[in-house]
Amino acid sequence: MDRAVSVAEYRALAEFRYQIRRFLNISEQAARAAGLEPQQYLLLLALRGLPEGKQATILTLAERLQLRHHSVVGLIDRLEKRGLVRRVRGKEDRRKVLISLTARGEQILGNLARKRLAELRATGPELVRALGAVVGAIRKSAGVRGASRSRGRYL
Repeated sequence: MDRAVSVAEYRALAEFRYQIRRFLNISEQAARAAGLEPQQYLLLLALRGLPEGKQATILTLAERLQLRHHSVVGLIDRLEKRGLVRRVRGKEDRRKVLISLTARGEQILGNLARKRLAELRATGPELVRALGAVVGAIRKSAGVRGASRSRGRYL
């Protein structure tokens, strides 16, 4: 049977969601102020921040951004027209197309990233506190459920 969600869990989830949206809204505004759409900024960030060993293919970027392949192609087309990214054929497999940042793309991304990191230094503690409250509420509810189940075994 599914259990009811506690008031503390609702509050913790709502606060965490609020803190995330607050940070994202500020990031979106900064991207627009730099002349980028938020998804364009996120693509540049995903491209520069790929985990080691990951190739910057459209498929990889689509996964990292949680977007469909054709949406990422459109983003790359627009960024390429602006001179922020370029498509390069793979050296080993010429059918593979890799995406890379241009110097201009690196510069714009660097400026935005520095501002986002400064914002995270300011808001990060609130995000961490909000996430901790969610985890604490879940653990508290799990502890209550576990205690009631264990008591039931002995009755």
